Amino acid sequence: MGFFRKKGKIRKEFDEKLVDKLHDYKDIYLSQVELMERSVDPPDDLLIHVKLYQAKYFFLLKEAKARNVLITRMK
Repeated sequence: MGFFRKKGKIRKEFDEKLVDKLHDYKDIYLSQVELMERSVDPPDDLLIHVKLYQAKYFFLLKEAKARNVLITRMK
């Protein structure tokens, strides 16, 4: 019976880390998009960073949805 508790604890810790990373990548992605929108002629590396963080953010979002993780942000 102890195995199930440990599994649940590990899952909860992983879910918390997943949500933290999700919020981090969302903040970075949105700041990069805002920077790109304010730029007259955005450099190519900025466009690459936007696509990179967008892909990471959407991947983590899909993973959280597949794991049925409740995503809330408390500050």
